[in-house]
Amino acid sequence: MIVVLAGALVAGCAQDAPGAGEPVAWEEPPATTAAADPTTAAPEPTPTPSATATPAPKPSPSKTTAAPKPATGKWKYVFPVQASNVSYHPTHSAYPATDIFADCGEPVVAVTDGKVLEVSRVDKYSKSGPQGPLNGGLAVSLLGDDGVRYYGSHLTVVQSGIEAGVRVRAGQRLGTVGKTGNANNVCHLHFGISPVCERTGDWWIRRGVVWPAPFLNDWRKKKSTSPVSKVASYKSSNGCPSAP
Repeated sequence: MIVVLAGALVAGCAQDAPGAGEPVAWEEPPATTAAADPTTAAPEPTPTPSATATPAPKPSPSKTTAAPKPATGKWKYVFPVQASNVSYHPTHSAYPATDIFADCGEPVVAVTDGKVLEVSRVDKYSKSGPQGPLNGGLAVSLLGDDGVRYYGSHLTVVQSGIEAGVRVRAGQRLGTVGKTGNANNVCHLHFGISPVCERTGDWWIRRGVVWPAPFLNDWRKKKSTSPVSKVASYKSSNGCPSAP
């Protein structure tokens, strides 16, 4: 049997050619009667080979085109405050984050597609109380489809329907700019980027560990620059600290 081995992207095998590889058949002609002289032997017949079966042509292997790989999806990112009059600092005191200044009541939106992780609808912050866990006042944290956590706080209100586990889309309204928590009576959005360590409760990481300003600069220009690699680098170097 003749087998054609196809490559990884080629389908189909050649069939056996009929008659290929079989021995050639020879026919014995009938004996010839001797001539008048009985002593003369009849001539030896010359054997004539029968026609050999011609192998069927080998079918060409069929060529199959591998299905194209799906294009690597780009995550969409949008600027978190939808206002015409907005500004922010490239740095932040004590740890990496950004304060985005805009009028109270301006829309705060999801920066990318994802699911809500935490929602705080009541301002429990007190200057005389513990400093840290409740500093954000009204706040929302989001786990993006890119695996990064995004946190916005000091909101005036959290949008109705925004609850833990709810799926949101880039640009979907989460609440409005405010001055709750330790905002010092200044309307702004505290914005932090971090890995999803404990998912909830780890406020010292949730508040921000990667500088957002370079990404905000691009998102404002409608460029979907992703912080995924920066967040992964932080986590690789620092892990998830269990305390501030």
